[in-house]
Amino acid sequence: MYALVLLTIFGYLVYRHGRNYEREMAVLPKKLGDRLSRLWEIAYHGMRENRFLRAEKALLTILKIDEKNAAAYNRLGILYAKQREYRDAIDCFEIASSIEPSSSSLHNLGLIYYETENYQKAATAFEQALKLEDVLAARHIAYAKVQEKLGNDKLVLQELQRAAELEPNPETYTLLSKAYESRGMSEELTQTQKKLAKLIMPSGRPKRILRPRRVVI
Repeated sequence: MYALVLLTIFGYLVYRHGRNYEREMAVLPKKLGDRLSRLWEIAYHGMRENRFLRAEKALLTILKIDEKNAAAYNRLGILYAKQREYRDAIDCFEIASSIEPSSSSLHNLGLIYYETENYQKAATAFEQALKLEDVLAARHIAYAKVQEKLGNDKLVLQELQRAAELEPNPETYTLLSKAYESRGMSEELTQTQKKLAKLIMPSGRPKRILRPRRVVI
């Protein structure tokens, strides 16, 4: 009889533990999600306010929870790059790219390689970034700059022209104009400068505001 009571109690405890475990597991994802959101918030504000140690600790904690979080590695790489800790920045961007290749992490990796004068690796990283996303002028400009260091003149012009096509603004036209000027391409230079002039509003001339005509009803 006593053994039967113990067995019943034991069965109840196992059942109760199982129910509690199920409830805890159901709540865990929400708790974990809330904690990660808070850590991301700390990291964001820490970087924005140049509180690098605080941001670094938050990002490292995120990576302890989720060691394959490519976004955290990418953000940590940016953090190290801001502090000119280029070796650590490269490691973070390489890990981020290996976990989840993205144009952002590859572009950032290229920028660090460029900064450390490793132009061939920079070119490779920019090429991979462009394969994933080639609609941003900034990516083509960065690739053009590294190709200039490598002496690939044809690619420099090609990428700057592409940047001006994607985003026809004063910055892209100015860069393209300088490239044409340095290469003695006078006809192309004239055409680009005309396009640039149309974008720049002449100083001293206030823009006229057209008001709707008054109609008496």
